[in-house]
Amino acid sequence: QVQLVESGGGLVQAGGSLGLSCVASGRTFSGYHMAWFRQSPGKEREFVAAISWNSGTTYYADSVKGRFTISRDNAKNTVYLQMNSLKPEDTAVYYCVAGRPYSGSYYLTHQYGYWGQGTQVTVSS
Repeated sequence: QVQLVESGGGLVQAGGSLGLSCVASGRTFSGYHMAWFRQSPGKEREFVAAISWNSGTTYYADSVKGRFTISRDNAKNTVYLQMNSLKPEDTAVYYCVAGRPYSGSYYLTHQYGYWGQGTQVTVSS
């Protein structure tokens, strides 16, 4: 089992920045790919960003590319999501996830077996 706890959400004005953190406990953190998904009211959960177990590869949704940065520190069992130039459409509950997705499937929710409880990010216009 892997337990994930997110923090860092909040309210920010459009154009501002927020940093999310996710601390993992349980099984070996470094053995898992990590990702962030988000969900807005009335919408399905959508992929935001992912990072391989050794930070060698990162992936981003087109909607956040160039604005968000995912990183991890295996020594601290922590994954981060730095969000810059935030837009109102970034408003959502952000979830930290862990798993071992098949190659090319990093953006699929069912590829990740462990989910955090989520943290709310609200961007005001």
